[in-house]
Amino acid sequence: QVQLVESGGGLVQPGGSLRLSCTISGRTFASSVVAWFGQAPGKERAFVAAVTWSGAFVYYADYADSVKGRFTVSSDNRKNTAYLQMNNLKPEDSAVYYCAAREGTLSRDFNSYDYWGQGTQVTVSS
Repeated sequence: QVQLVESGGGLVQPGGSLRLSCTISGRTFASSVVAWFGQAPGKERAFVAAVTWSGAFVYYADYADSVKGRFTVSSDNRKNTAYLQMNNLKPEDSAVYYCAAREGTLSRDFNSYDYWGQGTQVTVSS
């Protein structure tokens, strides 16, 4: 059983920062990916960012155009934790953010991810 637990969401003013954490327990894969998706009310989950997790000779990261230059993904395999550093937050970033994991390569398709965190609310408002 693979479980993902998220934390770090909250209420911030525009221009502020948050760091989301995703801790993974259970079995791990030789090659895996951790991704972040955001879901605003009434909308489908949208890809935000992804990073290779383990078993990769070279680490790769992928970002949606809307967050490039503002968000950064990273991982700490010793802590079994992935991070999403969110800087210069905008009101349109407000959403429930989910981390997800899959075996294999980077993907932007939420249907390709097998394991999901419970979600954490990010609200950007003055």
